[in-house]
Amino acid sequence: MTEDPYALFADWLAEATRTEPNDPNAMCLATSTPDGRPSARMVLLKGQDARGFVFYTNLESRKGGELAANPHAALCFHWKTLTRSVRVEGPVEPVSDAEADAYYASRSRGSRIGAWASRQSRELEGRWALEKAVAEYTVKFGVSEIPRPPHWSGFRLVPARIEFWRDMPFRLHERRVFLAADGGWKLETLYP
Repeated sequence: MTEDPYALFADWLAEATRTEPNDPNAMCLATSTPDGRPSARMVLLKGQDARGFVFYTNLESRKGGELAANPHAALCFHWKTLTRSVRVEGPVEPVSDAEADAYYASRSRGSRIGAWASRQSRELEGRWALEKAVAEYTVKFGVSEIPRPPHWSGFRLVPARIEFWRDMPFRLHERRVFLAADGGWKLETLYP
């Protein structure tokens, strides 16, 4: 088994991409308020390399506000078909405008309009209000290019801790934890 957590994660994600029927890049993102009240939701991983794990959101959403106030988070990937999971914890930083622009441009036209139309995490008067906003932005942008909204960007979780969990017989699971240390990684094995 590799001693590079980024390479190991890439291997596990590649295997999940072959075996998981839906969204192998789905992850539970946990954030918290400055006073420690946690919240969690599913988001999609949109990039991963030696700098960290990237996801995108409306900055005015609940998660955007919580990350602005308390820039630390945790991720959990669970691949049921592989009986594996990965937990990642660490500080969060904004992606660059160039990264956010490039990813936004790769999204479907409908998703780009949706980023303008959705007031994510705020109360919706009725489905008609969202559909009306989508129609208004569709007319506004017509056939022209749809710029990235100023309230929409991404975050990178920079791992301080990455745990790889594998199911084993008799609930004697394998737990390997990589801890960021001195520009490298310290590896620990934990009891299940």
